[in-house]
Amino acid sequence: MKYAIVIMWRCDPNGAYVPDIPGCVAVGETLSETARLVREAIEFHLQGLREDGIAIPEPSTVTEYVEV
Repeated sequence: MKYAIVIMWRCDPNGAYVPDIPGCVAVGETLSETARLVREAIEFHLQGLREDGIAIPEPSTVTEYVEV
């Protein structure tokens, strides 16, 4: 499955979240660290849902950039 992630990279520290997985977040010092940590957070979060017998949410977020 592919989940959309949102990384706020101009913050100190950087933050990231997964819109389709409530509560799945990560914080890192660099953009690459934040991206790595949010991927790990997704894996950890989904593992916990499986262990608890909770359905894995289907990816449903669509991302797009708009120019204004």
